[in-house]
Amino acid sequence: MASPVYFVDLHLKKKISLLQKVNLLLSALGLEGRFRKGALVGVKLHFGEAGNLAHLRPQWVRQVVDYLKALSVKPFLTDTNTLYRGSRSDTVVHLETAIRNGFDFAVVGAPIVIADGLRGNTYEEVKFDFPVLKKFYLAKEIVRADGLVVLTHFKGHELSGFGGTLKNLGMGCAARKGKLEQHSTLAPKIDKRRCVACGTCAEFCPVGAPEPVEGVKKPRYRINEKRCIGCGECIAVCPEEAIKVQWNERAELFMRKMAEYAAATFFSLQQRLFFLNFVLQVSPACDCYPFNDYPLVQDLGILASQDPVALDQASVDLVNREAALSGSKVAGAEAGEDKFRRLYPGLPWEITLEHAEKLGLGQRAYELIKLEEGGS
Repeated sequence: MASPVYFVDLHLKKKISLLQKVNLLLSALGLEGRFRKGALVGVKLHFGEAGNLAHLRPQWVRQVVDYLKALSVKPFLTDTNTLYRGSRSDTVVHLETAIRNGFDFAVVGAPIVIADGLRGNTYEEVKFDFPVLKKFYLAKEIVRADGLVVLTHFKGHELSGFGGTLKNLGMGCAARKGKLEQHSTLAPKIDKRRCVACGTCAEFCPVGAPEPVEGVKKPRYRINEKRCIGCGECIAVCPEEAIKVQWNERAELFMRKMAEYAAATFFSLQQRLFFLNFVLQVSPACDCYPFNDYPLVQDLGILASQDPVALDQASVDLVNREAALSGSKVAGAEAGEDKFRRLYPGLPWEITLEHAEKLGLGQRAYELIKLEEGGS
């Protein structure tokens, strides 16, 4: 039996606000009665890198927060710190960026909890016997939440072809150690040109992997790969931004790892999750960049489901049925043509969906149910 995926477009027949259409989706998902009174329910989203304007508008998020409050639960906004150094790489700058991007309490009506701690190293280790990975390092406050409503800006992505709910669950709910495990099989590398041998990396490393290099004119450190445990702590604390991720993982294996992290999050929360994909301003790359490019297709609407695999499949299909916008990176692509394959040739984006389906996370078969004002 196909999984139901609910959909609202951007047409207004009875002149209700587009924001009110979010309520139609949340009602269709059946949130009522799913959480105990006073439950701590996370609204998982991506606050957007500083300079990026394609991320979700805070008004959408406020609509979800208000809906949850009416159910007598305690909603909070949440995300995890980034693996790379940027405007969301530790809790302090992450909160500053979120507020500057409009996610202030006065706007969204809920506090922000960065789920993996001050520097991205606060996690729960969980175990699942999946084909690629057996241990998973999930952000502690994600695992401890009473449930999640996951809001995702659907877009292209340079490593997985598209970025949807599965990426938001898999990469977005992993602590720094888990993110590094998905992206790389190697220890971080210290750029000898930028290193000033301040010793900060050695001070914070739990296993003493950074060590001084002997016999060089300019003092510097290196990473002892035999000692490194892949926690990524050194990346976060280096004041010179001299320590870099070695992004060496093959795309196919990266996608399988990401699907397994998504499944680990899903099963750890005992399936107390609800998902919405906003197929609006479908940018060609991740909201992690401090900029965004022209959208691939016109704004299409919002989709919701309790099946993240079906939801992402439906979102891909919705985009691919459209003709590309003139001026976009896939300009000239016709209705029915795979926009993500054209955008990133050689990236078999189906792998994420296929692997997630095999893990029991959901199914690719779906029934698209369009909701209208006043009923479905």
